[in-house]
Amino acid sequence: MLDKPKTAASVRLPTAGGGIETYRLSVPKAFPDRITRPLNRVALAATHMVADPFADNDPWLTNAIDWDRTMAYRDYLWGLGLGVAEAMDTAQRGMGLDWAGALDLIARSVRQAKATPGAVVFSGAGTDHLDPAQARSVDDVIGAYEMQFEAIEALGGRIIFMASRALARVASSPDDYGRVYDRILSQSAQPVIIHWLGDMFDPALAGYWGTPDLDAAMDTAVDVINRNAGKVDGVKISLLDKDKEISMRRRLNPAVKMYTGDDFNYAELIAGDEKGFSHALLGIFDAIAPAAAGALSALADGDTATFHDIFAPTVPLSRHIFKAPTRFYKTGVVFVAYLNGHQDHFTMVGGQESTRSTRHLAELFRLADQAGIFRDADMAAARMAAVMATRGVA
Repeated sequence: MLDKPKTAASVRLPTAGGGIETYRLSVPKAFPDRITRPLNRVALAATHMVADPFADNDPWLTNAIDWDRTMAYRDYLWGLGLGVAEAMDTAQRGMGLDWAGALDLIARSVRQAKATPGAVVFSGAGTDHLDPAQARSVDDVIGAYEMQFEAIEALGGRIIFMASRALARVASSPDDYGRVYDRILSQSAQPVIIHWLGDMFDPALAGYWGTPDLDAAMDTAVDVINRNAGKVDGVKISLLDKDKEISMRRRLNPAVKMYTGDDFNYAELIAGDEKGFSHALLGIFDAIAPAAAGALSALADGDTATFHDIFAPTVPLSRHIFKAPTRFYKTGVVFVAYLNGHQDHFTMVGGQESTRSTRHLAELFRLADQAGIFRDADMAAARMAAVMATRGVA
């Protein structure tokens, strides 16, 4: 007797018109399980953390972390040839993860990376232990940065120089930014990655570099970076504006890398043009890691057609995950990890699983399927059905 053809996995999803449809999943794409070959772009995934859903805590007030699953995800990314950008906003830094929790996370990642051949990790140093409302001067900000830099360097960690809410509050001019960055960079043990995070990711950073005018802000940032080029590995720009990134990239000292933080236009920015290209430090690489590894491997082989073929369907997914309010993108990143079996629940630190609507999650599911990033369609459908049931989809 002939075997019956396998029925495609399906799940009931709400539609934009307010109805319910039966959505049938496509066949998952074949992406690599591991990458051992060298790549021609540095690629760091800003990585999420996994909450402990059984902890007896108040999620809005205190965090509880599943360390085993959190660290296993870092191993998974390293196995795909990606580096880890640790304790950044993707890990809910400032939105559920405090400095004490961040330092613990950094210590574990740095230790695990040292035991993993080829593993790369850069970790975020900021001023988030300093309440912006309590900051009185630029000196307070300098002291806060110095404390976090010293703590991470004592662990042997490389640093991502994060933007500061406190600095955005107390600085009165672009010169104040220059004073802070010059001082901290002069003391750094190794070259750092500077992160310019736009206010679409964090409204408290509006007017960073001393002005709401992005062109004038870029003038200040480029001046600070180029005069400290020996202490700067690169700059990650997260403005979701490809033209601004390209403009800044062309103005940087040739020794300084540009790391795209543009989760809307990453494919064309990484591919580059006749005048240069961007490396990558992206939150979306957490969610699409196997696709990113496959695309970057193709690019390293000179196969730009396959590079774009792989990345093209991931861009609509990324734009959906990072849609306004952009700061809630972490919910989508964790949701994909849950659907792909990297964790057994859709629970987040700070109760952040509640920040996106049922329709948003349904469209995310469709786009993720169309991008081919589900490892197991049956598992993804079953897990999606469980979440939809809790939200009233019978």
